[in-house]
Amino acid sequence: MKKAAVGMGLVLGVALLAGCGSNDAATTETPAATETPAATTETPAADVQTTASIVNDNDAFLNAISAKGTWIIAVLNDMTIDQDLVLDGQFENKDAPARKIALYAQDADRNVTARYTLTAPKLTVNSENARIQGGTFKGDVYVTANGFQVVDATVEGNLYFSTQEQLDAFKLEDGAKVTGETAVKAE
Repeated sequence: MKKAAVGMGLVLGVALLAGCGSNDAATTETPAATETPAATTETPAADVQTTASIVNDNDAFLNAISAKGTWIIAVLNDMTIDQDLVLDGQFENKDAPARKIALYAQDADRNVTARYTLTAPKLTVNSENARIQGGTFKGDVYVTANGFQVVDATVEGNLYFSTQEQLDAFKLEDGAKVTGETAVKAE
């Protein structure tokens, strides 16, 4: 009986130490490395903790941008998707609505180490306070939610808003640019 108790204690101790170990390798090259997002399902009473959705293929990306995805979608390579994309769902980061498509990798000091291109015919943004950051989106973007931003990124295409208020609140930050028209236009 004593041997069993000692053995169980050792197993629990090893498991505890393994769970507390450093995870530096996993946090060196992704935008999510220094961010701990909190996502909320569409039911306001249910708060769910989640991490970034780090994706390197089309199916994973499509799942991540859905209403069942995560607040931040970090791509690991250039991607071409031959269908229209819809960024859906309401998520939170630091107790505020937020959604980010991160088209870059970064090191532990948040220095951008790579930039990626996402190509699709169209991206519809239905998530509040969404942003495209760090790389290039090739295609047209249609925004139906408030607070859209392009940060340190390029939209190679047109950028359309469903209302003048959304356009007026739009922000281009950190050298971001849109190569096409930016206007109010219904889908």
